[in-house]
Amino acid sequence: MIFDFDKEIDRYNTSSYKWDVAEKMFGEKGVLPMWTADMDFRSPTFIIDAIKRRAEHGIFGYTVKTESYNEAVAGWMKRRHNWNIEKDWICFSPGIAPALSFIVQAFTQPGDKIVIQPPVYYPFSQVIEKNECELVCNPLKFENGKYVMDFDDLRTKLDSQVKLLILCSPHNPGGRVWTKEELIELGEICFEHNVLVVSDEIHFDLIYKDHTHIPFASLSEEFTQNTIVCTAPTKTFNLAGLLTSNIIIPNRHLRETFMETMNKNFLVFMNSFGVAATENAYIYGDEWLDQCIDYLQQNLDFLINFIESNIKELKVIKPEATYLVWIDCCELGMDDKSLEQFLLKEAKVAPSLGYVFGPGGEGFIRINIGCPRSVLEEGLKRIEKAVNSYTLVKP
Repeated sequence: MIFDFDKEIDRYNTSSYKWDVAEKMFGEKGVLPMWTADMDFRSPTFIIDAIKRRAEHGIFGYTVKTESYNEAVAGWMKRRHNWNIEKDWICFSPGIAPALSFIVQAFTQPGDKIVIQPPVYYPFSQVIEKNECELVCNPLKFENGKYVMDFDDLRTKLDSQVKLLILCSPHNPGGRVWTKEELIELGEICFEHNVLVVSDEIHFDLIYKDHTHIPFASLSEEFTQNTIVCTAPTKTFNLAGLLTSNIIIPNRHLRETFMETMNKNFLVFMNSFGVAATENAYIYGDEWLDQCIDYLQQNLDFLINFIESNIKELKVIKPEATYLVWIDCCELGMDDKSLEQFLLKEAKVAPSLGYVFGPGGEGFIRINIGCPRSVLEEGLKRIEKAVNSYTLVKP
């Protein structure tokens, strides 16, 4: 079956955070939203049909995971990621960001330290600070056109107060797919210092050619017992509104501790439609996903060629995964607030601003290419026009 990713779909008046909230959030009319990480592709028919069947039943009572649901999740992990998991390792959360907060609550006390590797997905720092823990930054280094981990710096920062390290794998916003060697070194350092690794792998399905995602917990028995892996079908199949993620915890003690915290927050039941959508996505989704990745690759190639040809002041950090592209705008010579206002008011485009991702994000933007090519082209043309006008009058 051939799936159509070129079709533009009007998302206004659908309670869309990305589209309906843009004007209020950015204070500017007519901006093209290219920021938050959901795609503008229609979910595949087999998922829509599964939701329709569930809706036609007409009763939407308290809902739990089923045996078939667990089998579908385990089958996907084995088929797509060569990772054999036990079905009882799978825990529910209404999302990965909430799961991170519950993990912090479960495994730390106020004042404990938690390590992140900026520039990185900004809710990491928010869940740490909102739960009254101390944020420890182990900044990534930018070498030879890509981000790498600074293991020497990490070793100096792991003292007895550090309880967790939150890993972003694949990395958002930099797009890295960490190699086996990188993950092993990170894991060995954390194991040696008794630091629990929380691996956010929500983008794990969206990997470009010549790269392979490795689930962190799959690398050794030591890592299996010292890792919580956060996964979801939401980025892959555009299901964020169904509030369904799978937190995979092989270590029984860690799993029971996590579930105790979930129960304290009365998060026991699942979204009825999320269960149906996830199960069918993981049973029937391979062909759709393969075509989606091919389309994203073409979008990425289009963006790189367009910027290299038409907006030479910008530099693309080529991602190895995700539909999010990290772009260096430092050559424009603007501070972060000026860059934000320039893009909103002159280009009428709303990307994510790099400074919100923490140290190292200054002067960057993140653009979402999970959209029809016509939408991507429109956004790039708006930026091109604004930059050309700016450089003509720039001192």
